Amino acid sequence: MIKQTQKQGKKTAPKHSTKIDSDERVYETDGTYFLKLVVFVLLGTLWLKLKEPILWLGVPLNGIPLGLFIGLILISTIEKHQSDRKIWYAAILIVTIICYFVPAGIVI
Repeated sequence: MIKQTQKQGKKTAPKHSTKIDSDERVYETDGTYFLKLVVFVLLGTLWLKLKEPILWLGVPLNGIPLGLFIGLILISTIEKHQSDRKIWYAAILIVTIICYFVPAGIVI
């Protein structure tokens, strides 16, 4: 009896799906990130300063951080991911604290 042999073709790697996983994040462009940074830094510098301090619960208030409040609202509505929100919250809070000691803002 004659044995018939079959030629085996080249083995190729199985084709995988190119579908994007749900855990993968699509990052924003550098220009968008820089624009957000500039906007939040400018908002952090916006203070409504008072000529004479007001006593509130025994604490003298020299100013009200209007930009901080506006920035917090914007961050919570614009940013989708919690890790991004944490970064922007920290950035605007630091800028606001630094600008409290700088003579910048609107004086009433």
